[in-house]
Amino acid sequence: MDSEEDMLDAHDMYSGEDDFYSDDYKDSDDDDDDGEPDYGFVEEDADDSAMIASHRSQKNFCVLKEEDILKHQMDAIERVSVVLSITEVEASILLRYFHWSVGKVHDEWFADEERVRNTVGILERPVVPPSDDTELTCGICFDPYPPEKIASVSCGHPFCTTCWTGYISTTINDGPGCLMLRCPDPSCLAAVGHDMVDKLASEEDKEKYNRYYLRSYIEDNRKMKWCPAPGCEYAIDFVAGSGNYDVSCLCSFSFCWNCTEEAHRPVDCSTVSKWILKNSAESENMNWILANSKPCPRCKRPIEKNQGCMHMTCTPPCKYEFCWLCLGAWMDHGERTGGFYACNRYEVAKQEGQVRPGYDETERRREMAKNSLERYTHYYERWASNQTSRQKAVTDLQQLQTHNLEKLSDKQCTPESQLKFILEAWLQIIECRRVLKWTYAYGYYLPDHEHAKRQFFEYLQGEAESGLERLHQCVEKDLLQFLNADGPSKDFNDFRTKLAGLTSVTKNYFENLVKALENGLADVDSHAACSSKSTSSKSTGCSSKTRGKGKGSSRTGGS
Repeated sequence: MDSEEDMLDAHDMYSGEDDFYSDDYKDSDDDDDDGEPDYGFVEEDADDSAMIASHRSQKNFCVLKEEDILKHQMDAIERVSVVLSITEVEASILLRYFHWSVGKVHDEWFADEERVRNTVGILERPVVPPSDDTELTCGICFDPYPPEKIASVSCGHPFCTTCWTGYISTTINDGPGCLMLRCPDPSCLAAVGHDMVDKLASEEDKEKYNRYYLRSYIEDNRKMKWCPAPGCEYAIDFVAGSGNYDVSCLCSFSFCWNCTEEAHRPVDCSTVSKWILKNSAESENMNWILANSKPCPRCKRPIEKNQGCMHMTCTPPCKYEFCWLCLGAWMDHGERTGGFYACNRYEVAKQEGQVRPGYDETERRREMAKNSLERYTHYYERWASNQTSRQKAVTDLQQLQTHNLEKLSDKQCTPESQLKFILEAWLQIIECRRVLKWTYAYGYYLPDHEHAKRQFFEYLQGEAESGLERLHQCVEKDLLQFLNADGPSKDFNDFRTKLAGLTSVTKNYFENLVKALENGLADVDSHAACSSKSTSSKSTGCSSKTRGKGKGSSRTGGS
């Protein structure tokens, strides 16, 4: 990683009139009163908790509970039933077939009603006319039954209630396909509605059917998805076109609506997919093996060196003894090779042109694997560390809400409603830890040859780390003195002002950081283009000056 001085130089180079990560920059001697440096955050009003809460309420999604889904289903069924003048059972069959799209049902129905009826299985008249017989024969078991023991759908094919129950139960236990249930007669396509299930199925089967019925409304709708959190039964109704796919369920799980992985702004879904695959793939195990082990020259099994000397002995049954440095037989080692513990056999062989084929390539691959593993480990450790800190922050927030907030309210003689600035600080920390975690996945896949972007990215990331640490330390450690105090403290109002201010500026910085990374650090390219243009101007006899720090005020003059 580049030195701190290089980062500051990069900051000066790329600070321009349209800086995206700060509205204004102070001079180096214009630090905060407490002696801590200004990290480029934008200073705003001290108490911005109301603004933060208002901002978070502007959502592009809606969380649906089970009763909400059922209401949506009933509303759709009622609309179709009224417009098409059909029963609600028939309306529900139509909606299930057309994936709960009311508009699609209307379009298809009015275009060709007869075709839709035949396709879906809603028959206008029965295939088997009603009979006045005192006994009817079941089409499955062929036993005679009185009419009250016989049931049929719109087609009129008679089956006894016992066979209907078995048929429905078998289909329900086969899975969600039961929602498209048809008449048991092999030649008949008449649909079986939920009224038959309610009348003839067992309570257990009805519960399964209703669960499939409920879930079909979400799973057939492209604008809705279930929350992927384990055990969560809420769904998300998403409004497309906003560009932000991060959503938060009522179960407190945040995820990306597009790929259903955990929320990952500012990293795109393809990068997240690659990163998750890399974290779990066997390729990393192979990289570790290549970087930290060598194959036994005889049996080729990988061996890890676990002691200091170079004398290696392979495990039974091989038991081959060889030198770790050159992989040559240990019995060949002596003073002519440099001694048992200072083998320079490879250097000698290299000078004499006796290196065995593939040796240089093997060492090169091992060195590349080791470098690749070290680079991956660097980013992964920081990614995982921020995830751990985020989880700890969630726990601390829960502890504050359940115990400490009331305790603090009593000790500082302050209503809990006036302590929301502390909750906002914790919520901001949780969100910022999530963003910071994913910036390490972003950095891992940032091309090495784009030096300017990488330098600028690392500078912004470092500033984000510093600012977040200030906020985290303030709410985590400075709060303790007021929780452990014997009574009200005169410094509590100063603490309120400081914490609310840190929350505000941290929020502002991270929002701008997210926008910058999602934009691909395009400002670096624009600054580079400006620098190139400036250099070209100088070569034609023009000079350019920049006044002020980070403000693109300039003047030009001819030579």
